[in-house]
Amino acid sequence: MRGLKDFTTLTFDCYGTLIDWESGIWDAYQPLLMANGRDDIGRQPALVSHAALESDQQSATPAMVYPELLTTVHARFAERHGLTATADLDAAFGNSIAHWPAFPDTADALRRLKRHYRLVILSNVNRAGFTASNRKLGVEFNAIYTAEDVGTYKPNLSNFHFMLERLQADLGIAKEDVLHTAQSLFHDHVPATEIGLAKAWIDRQGLSKGGDWGATAEVAERPEVDFIFPTLVAMADARDAEA
Repeated sequence: MRGLKDFTTLTFDCYGTLIDWESGIWDAYQPLLMANGRDDIGRQPALVSHAALESDQQSATPAMVYPELLTTVHARFAERHGLTATADLDAAFGNSIAHWPAFPDTADALRRLKRHYRLVILSNVNRAGFTASNRKLGVEFNAIYTAEDVGTYKPNLSNFHFMLERLQADLGIAKEDVLHTAQSLFHDHVPATEIGLAKAWIDRQGLSKGGDWGATAEVAERPEVDFIFPTLVAMADARDAEA
């Protein structure tokens, strides 16, 4: 079995892995809930509803940039739950990415991992959205690929093929040198398995121990992964231990 030290490059999902998008999304729904005087929609059901709406919208409009997609999802969320939204509330939700917080361990863990690896982003957001989040991450990435660059959203395999082709052409990085590091089974580990990437699961939701799915869509069968860590700093600890 390969160890962490046997890879040269970590390719990261960002939102859910590095950025706490569930807290960001839940916070961004508060103005809508407050405007409607609704206290009966809790965090967990709201996130599950958002996950279904977002995945459906990404499949239906793969070329729509992420802030516009979020704007549309917000309006659909309001309609689904019998809430009254406005264009301003929809737009504010669409532009909320910059306010989503990083996980507390992210910046330190990334700096430690950068001592050992090239770091790459494969994200479902747009370039401007990631630029805003990148200010919280504390490192310079060797490459950044977004859904805006590809024209589709993960879990579409096109995003992974695009990334691997660019890594080989631009940086000389082969697929066998890559460890794809992500939280989402749906967006990342299922498609990464299909194309034969090695995988490190950052199980932020505790799904391997019966946790809740939250803002990521469920998968019927959990894919096999090469490594499981509860946090990114646990992965950094394990890599340092191998050294």
